[in-house]
Amino acid sequence: MDRFASAISIDPQSIVLQAPETQTEIFEHIFDDPLLAWSFVLNIALAGATILGILYLGRNLTDPRAKLITVSVMLISVVSISSYSGLTAGLTVSFIEMPTGHPMAGEEVFTMWGRYLTWTFSTPFILIALGLIAGSNLTKILTSVAFTIAMCVTGLAAALTTSSYLLRWWWFVLSSSFFAVIVYIILVEWTGDAAATGTGDLFRTLKILTVVSWFGYPILWALGVEGFAVLEVWMTSWGYSILDIISKYIVTVLIMLYVAEEPAEIITGAGYSEARTGVTATDD
Repeated sequence: MDRFASAISIDPQSIVLQAPETQTEIFEHIFDDPLLAWSFVLNIALAGATILGILYLGRNLTDPRAKLITVSVMLISVVSISSYSGLTAGLTVSFIEMPTGHPMAGEEVFTMWGRYLTWTFSTPFILIALGLIAGSNLTKILTSVAFTIAMCVTGLAAALTTSSYLLRWWWFVLSSSFFAVIVYIILVEWTGDAAATGTGDLFRTLKILTVVSWFGYPILWALGVEGFAVLEVWMTSWGYSILDIISKYIVTVLIMLYVAEEPAEIITGAGYSEARTGVTATDD
């Protein structure tokens, strides 16, 4: 009898709680934590409302450049509503085992890697809109777009690297260096361009909202479960969501309220598309 009891005894230390693996299990995990779930759902609602607001405010636009800015800011919310739907469905989140050296080494941590997809595809449109409002040239705008994509992709690498804790931080530093280039373009290059264009007052507000909120993302990464694990997952998620609300939806509303009036500072006239493509009108 003792032999039988010994055979079926279970060592408590051998019991490992399995993290959710299937998409259904992850979906249920998300909604078992209402604070986490609502950080996703709220952004879906706000992105949808912002799209409707853009359609309303931009319904009477006639100027090509004003329309281009409008399309740019609309695509910010189009990307966001799609990405946050993926997060809510459990499609773009995973449980990843943290490497040796991490405060939660050996544990499987809930990682919202889908947020990096959001930023990779949405931040270029934020910068395109800001660059157009500042009256900047194509070189500066494309440079900012290239560096923001690099910033987001290396940020994704930092979140997903499990081979080395040091490498996670290397990706973080690399991403932050790309971010520094973007900050320089916004605060120095585009500030000067906006002053020359006559959009300095609006651009001052937009650059403060953008730069200050964007600085919050690496801080949250460092303090969250992906970095030093000081903050819980739902805290990090809400932090990211609030920053998204500021840098995307609030910035979009301010831009659209300005662009809807088609001010002279951004009006290009019918020749805008022709000038950009090198086509000139000739008489028969």
